Amino acid sequence: MYGVSRPEAAAAADPNALDRETMVVAGVVLLGAIMSILDTTIVNVAIDRLSIDFHSSLTTIQWVVTGYTLALAAVIPATGWAADRFGTKRIYIASLLLFMLGSALCAVAWSAGSLIAFRVLQGVGGGMIMPAVMTIMTKKAGPHRLGRVMGILGVPMLVAPIIGPILGGWLVDDVSWRWIFLINVPIGVIAVILAQIVLEKDRPEPSQRLDWLGMVLLSPGLTLFIFGLAESASGGFGQFKSWAPILVGVALIATFFAHSWRKGGGALIDIKTFTHTRAGAAAGTFTLFAIAFFGALLLIPLYYQTVRGASALEAGLLLAPQGIGAMITMPLAGKLTDRYGPNLWPACGIPLLVIGIAPFAFVTAHTSYALLCGFSFVLGLGMGFSMMPTMTAAMQAVPAAAIARTSTAMNIIRQGGASIGTAILSVILTAEITAHIAGAGGGGLEHVRTLSPAQQAAAQEPLASAFASTFVWALVLLGIAFIPALAMALGKWETAAPEGEPHAPDGARHVVLE
Repeated sequence: MYGVSRPEAAAAADPNALDRETMVVAGVVLLGAIMSILDTTIVNVAIDRLSIDFHSSLTTIQWVVTGYTLALAAVIPATGWAADRFGTKRIYIASLLLFMLGSALCAVAWSAGSLIAFRVLQGVGGGMIMPAVMTIMTKKAGPHRLGRVMGILGVPMLVAPIIGPILGGWLVDDVSWRWIFLINVPIGVIAVILAQIVLEKDRPEPSQRLDWLGMVLLSPGLTLFIFGLAESASGGFGQFKSWAPILVGVALIATFFAHSWRKGGGALIDIKTFTHTRAGAAAGTFTLFAIAFFGALLLIPLYYQTVRGASALEAGLLLAPQGIGAMITMPLAGKLTDRYGPNLWPACGIPLLVIGIAPFAFVTAHTSYALLCGFSFVLGLGMGFSMMPTMTAAMQAVPAAAIARTSTAMNIIRQGGASIGTAILSVILTAEITAHIAGAGGGGLEHVRTLSPAQQAAAQEPLASAFASTFVWALVLLGIAFIPALAMALGKWETAAPEGEPHAPDGARHVVLE
């Protein structure tokens, strides 16, 4: 099918080199990976415009982000099982088609409610894409070339934080916000055609049974909990529509933990693997990191647009230094983890995150853009040093048989934490706007937009103070995250490996396949 003379010569020189056929497969599946990851960053700069066009409050429109990330978290556990049951190629193509359908529907949304519903559908497709891509490339390259494969698959994670906000800002300002979704359709059509031609025919294999009860408990539990938090923005936690979903959500999540403890290794997430190993400290670090960091990612472009009057494109450009910082440290953290192990690097990255977010906790209506961009760069440096080493530390702490489920757990934490972070910080911002701006009621940003130009000018500084007070919460959560990160670096942990199984060396990285 492909020429082999040159690849064979390259393989002889370097047995770990990726041959041409593998590179072609990588290029095909990266189209899908870039689409799904880009969509998690491209929408943030459009939140302000969506709120205006649909006359919606921030606590409502933030579900455009929250609903997508929750859907990602919900389908991640089922993707591995479905790939074994039906074939990875089928699942990959089906996920692309579902993602394209959700994107097309988002582009024609007529209300905030319809857009949120279609984003959930888009998230179901998007959540299956990356795990399917990982599986396809792992099988294609073989275990001896996984390091190089992960380097290739890391490209979308490095590019998306830079390209996403800039591309989204340009489309929102100069074309239409609908094109941030519609652009996925032609790219998706090309990806489906190439996948059908290039990817190998499926050979489905029987797999372990999926923990359906765990999924039924955890996904609705997270959704109800976050929904209750969001509803507290208008009237506080005393309302039935707020406290009732929170209580039911907490009950479902608690029941899931009890179910997982009883079921053990067959559970969706085996809680026991997190109780006596470094994986518990890694999970604690990652939870706080995801809530604070991804919640702040929603607020930063909103501050630029609503307080400083920046366009969507300008807000995207102002976010670029953060992506550049992450692009520098993410591959560096991978190399350091390969050589010295992952334990130390989150404890180095979290302080950089704290330093990077600190100026936003004291931001005014006239804070220097140069200052904020400089610290955003530091924030990106911290993200690159924190995210992947923390996930890798959890992978190393468990026996081989538990790696897949631990990977699932860490990805659920990442997506669930992002959902919780955007919901909580949106609620806090709305409350802070009410406290800082007279007559705002529970309207938050929606109320500010109804003010006259003179009133908006007078409210500019109080609005900046409301954002600063909200960023303080993100700063505090990141500060607390340093505690388990330090414990992960300095603590002496038991291994979860069964007796007789060799411990994974600190320098050995486990690949995250979910």
